[in-house]
Amino acid sequence: MAEPAPQPVVVSRAVAAPAELVWSMVSDLPRMGEWSPENTGGTWLKGATGPVVGARFKGTNKNGKKSWSTSVTVTVCDAPTAFAFKVSSGGLSVATWSYAIEPTAGANGCTVTETWHDERGWLVKTLGGPVSGVADRDSEHSRRGMEATLEGLAAAAEAASTTDAG
Repeated sequence: MAEPAPQPVVVSRAVAAPAELVWSMVSDLPRMGEWSPENTGGTWLKGATGPVVGARFKGTNKNGKKSWSTSVTVTVCDAPTAFAFKVSSGGLSVATWSYAIEPTAGANGCTVTETWHDERGWLVKTLGGPVSGVADRDSEHSRRGMEATLEGLAAAAEAASTTDAG
């Protein structure tokens, strides 16, 4: 009998910055390392220079002394409300990450929701611990990382919004 698919992990946060600015930040994958506790950025591949559906990206990650890279393909690119990408490693599915951005009352605020869909099969789960240094990449580990990412994103977006408005 197959294991049931894991439930997605969903984290939301209010941000005192315009939805357009927040979307431009989450879709700028090379910058993701500025606020993520594991991702260190990466580079666009095969002529891609930014987010469009189908664009490929090599993501780089670090946890303590462990570092690894992943292959990323943009799957949703709907400015300024939605952005998503599928992550794989060695041709094996890892996860889909998505961001939904909803403007809130007033022009200078939004709510950003980050969702992680775990798509790892047994091989990726088995090899993931030794490669990443995280033995159990469960929903709580992911939630903590997502909360830290959104906290860093909000701080950067709010600082940029204040600077732009000033």
